[in-house]
Amino acid sequence: MGLLAEVGTVTATEAAARLGHSSGLCSFHLRQLARHGHIEEAPHHGGRARPWRLRQHHPDAGAPAEEQFGDLARGLEDESWQRWLAQRDQAPAEWRRDEAFSAIAYLTPEEMSRVADTVRRALAPYQAREQRPLARPDGARPVALITRLFPLLSQPDSGADGGDTPRTGT
Repeated sequence: MGLLAEVGTVTATEAAARLGHSSGLCSFHLRQLARHGHIEEAPHHGGRARPWRLRQHHPDAGAPAEEQFGDLARGLEDESWQRWLAQRDQAPAEWRRDEAFSAIAYLTPEEMSRVADTVRRALAPYQAREQRPLARPDGARPVALITRLFPLLSQPDSGADGGDTPRTGT
């Protein structure tokens, strides 16, 4: 979305060249952005190229592109998770489990940033495989790796503890 805000219109091939991803991946993401109402096909004069642009009258048009993309990414992550849950029984046996976990830790903003950096560094050795299919080991499949770090906000009825203890709704 940031690229579209910068250049106006872009095809999947152009986005791939500018962003360093495959045209297939960019095409998929452009279609997903369109499906969720964030972008639309731009007028073009025939041919196979499909230029895309930001939607002219999108309700979030005033929000920064990073915020719009973050909201869309979280929605697509949630949608992918729900699709996995609905279809998990149809997956090959070795893929029928997931490694979901969650934890609560009391962190400062600086510590939260360090945790995020640690997760990014742990995943870094695997990320080149998206662009380099020959680097993928036999049997490798795309796996969603989703980490969300955010402070838990206390609820209004949290009592006399000053709101320092978040309620997690068990």
